[in-house]
Amino acid sequence: MSDALTVTTPGDREIVMTRVFDAPRHLVFAALTEPDLLGRWYGARGWNLVACEVDLRVGGARRLVSRGPGGAEMVQYGVYREIRPPARLAYTEMFEEQSYPGESLITQDLAEHPGGTLLTSTVRYATPQGRDTVLRYPMKRGVGESYDRLAALLRSPEGVSP
Repeated sequence: MSDALTVTTPGDREIVMTRVFDAPRHLVFAALTEPDLLGRWYGARGWNLVACEVDLRVGGARRLVSRGPGGAEMVQYGVYREIRPPARLAYTEMFEEQSYPGESLITQDLAEHPGGTLLTSTVRYATPQGRDTVLRYPMKRGVGESYDRLAALLRSPEGVSP
């Protein structure tokens, strides 16, 4: 895994993750929002996106189904609250399994950065306990591996079209 992901906890309900990608904002935004592209990078090592529904409009739903080791499945879903291509996304997120408690609000800000794009993802949990539960999981490893896959997709010749 790359050390390119930075994770901070600025408040008792937030986790902020930052990473620079060597690609323009519009391509990173496309990879975050287009189902065919999400299916090529989303998930930690050993996990793959097997279903992806994105209704990219304010009030539109998103639903992602990932399958991992031993056939384990993880289903996350939510509703888009803000969409400003290629600069910002905000959406709610819930998990079908009970190990991730409550509804979270995720904002993804994409800023121009020398040679690429700085992605800042902020997750605001419903409670401090929810955030603490997530921090006990190998979240940094999983997101880091997933973002490494995204970086490889953005670098590949057949990656993301302009």
